[in-house]
Amino acid sequence: MGRLAQGTKVLAEGGYEKIFRQTFETDPEEKLQDSFACYLSTSAGPVMGVLYVSTEKLAYCSDSPLSYKDGTKTEWSYYKVLMPLHQLKAVNPSANKTNPSEKYIQVTSIDAHEFWFMGFLNYEGAVQCLQEILQLNSMQSG
Repeated sequence: MGRLAQGTKVLAEGGYEKIFRQTFETDPEEKLQDSFACYLSTSAGPVMGVLYVSTEKLAYCSDSPLSYKDGTKTEWSYYKVLMPLHQLKAVNPSANKTNPSEKYIQVTSIDAHEFWFMGFLNYEGAVQCLQEILQLNSMQSG
């Protein structure tokens, strides 16, 4: 049901490209390469959202705001991850050994931050896209 609601939101807001540009700071020449509905693994559990791959960055934003405590108040905020492509170090596809249908993609930055994405509707497409971006970026910076 969550994915159906997300599809409706995407249509209502003018597509992934428009949502990407509204959610993250972008340069006019920056192009959205692809986007993938998935979950980000967090200490509070998996968070449903969209992973965006552009010509400049990897960016993730949760579909809904999450609550957190600020002193005695409960605040709400979207969960976002932003990694400029020049900081992307590794893309490691992996599967859960006890449950092979649970497939993950580990994304690591050059400063050793790790992000685990899972629950992709198009896992193979996401792996291929992220690995191509990593190869292109390492050729440009190397």
